Amino acid sequence: MTHAPHSSLVDRHVGFVHALREAGLPVSLAEGLDAARALRVIELADRESLRAAYAATLVKKPAYRPGFDVLFDLWFPRATTGLYGPRPDLESAPLEEVRGYLAGLLTQSTDAEIREFARVMVERFGRQEAAEGRQNWFSYSVMRALSPDTLMARILNEVLAGQERGGLAEKTARQRVAANTRRLEEAVSADVRRRIAEDSGIDKIARSAVRPPLDHIDFLRITKADLARLRREVHPLARRLAARLTIKHRKGRRGRLDFRRTMRASLQSGGVPLTTHFKPPRPHKPELVILCDTSDSVSSFAHFTLLLTYALREQFTKVRAFGFVDTVDEITRFFVPGADVVEAMTRLANEADMVRFGRTNYGHALEGFAERYGDAIGPKTSLLILGDARSNYQQPALDTLKSLTRRARHAYWLNPEPRQQWDTGDSVATEYGTVVPMYECRNVAQLTAFIESIA
Repeated sequence: MTHAPHSSLVDRHVGFVHALREAGLPVSLAEGLDAARALRVIELADRESLRAAYAATLVKKPAYRPGFDVLFDLWFPRATTGLYGPRPDLESAPLEEVRGYLAGLLTQSTDAEIREFARVMVERFGRQEAAEGRQNWFSYSVMRALSPDTLMARILNEVLAGQERGGLAEKTARQRVAANTRRLEEAVSADVRRRIAEDSGIDKIARSAVRPPLDHIDFLRITKADLARLRREVHPLARRLAARLTIKHRKGRRGRLDFRRTMRASLQSGGVPLTTHFKPPRPHKPELVILCDTSDSVSSFAHFTLLLTYALREQFTKVRAFGFVDTVDEITRFFVPGADVVEAMTRLANEADMVRFGRTNYGHALEGFAERYGDAIGPKTSLLILGDARSNYQQPALDTLKSLTRRARHAYWLNPEPRQQWDTGDSVATEYGTVVPMYECRNVAQLTAFIESIA
């Protein structure tokens, strides 16, 4: 096993746990100690047993596993002895011969063969000389030289050997080649990270090698691919939010008399109904009004808001959504079930009447909402405001907001900016926060914490 420059297993363990926390994986002190205890009862020379012990004690959710594996490979790299090496001449053979060998690997290979091939290819194609005798390592130059995607036709000709195209055999072959190509890409990336760690130190590469877990990705920096993954996370959160906002009956309040249970119980007392039974009170789904800042500064957050609104529609009796920049418009009509979020945002931007002068104006938007849509809020309504509370130094219309929140059953404000940025520049977060409880909500983890806090 190739080791980074740390003096002992204890140092390596402490560094690894710290790197996990830096990457956003929640690892408590107790869990770190559990992992250390697990190391005492496994064979440390067995790298996969070591990985399994750490994963069992430190990884709480499947979404955290990819980042964990990247950091584990950095802190506990594989041996690079060439034990499973490909043909020796691949280090200097013509590129077409190398690609021919790769075609065979993509058809049938072990993990060890893929890893060793990747190691040799990174050594051959991934190095670029830098200033002062230093060297840089890159994955893209390796994959560009090998171009595995262009080998599909050759592989299919060899695998099918005259069989009819388009059938099950071709489909199976394509799936196998695609899976092995992904294994090769991962192996090349892992070897590049290993070499950078050896040259520059593990800590430096660890900070850039791992994306935050999905529930820690900042809403203001979210990508289209992240939004697709978040669809699965949003629906459970919407159910929990709806449960928290459901109108609670007063303690001790009873439902209607359960006549059948009461009469059955009276048989024990000679027909005298000494004990009365009541049906449990029926909870009522509340109505939800969402007021969302859709300006460019929070556009990514607005995308997530759409996802959340779609999911909430299934949980509430009535959901009405309103968007604003410097004026407000109802955007509920864009929430067609099954519609693509990006397409909905495009339609919203082109068709909704939310912009007059192009500069966010919360005060004007709140006044416009109260005038045009004030009747949307009533005693069963939960009001959810989503935005950064930056109003370009315009009047905040606090009295209007107070009037709206007095009519609502619940009112909450989710702000996608870090709390330390509130009240800087044109932010009036604290002023609005005196009227509506304001919560920092930059990612799914914080949204989850908000939902739990309003229980």
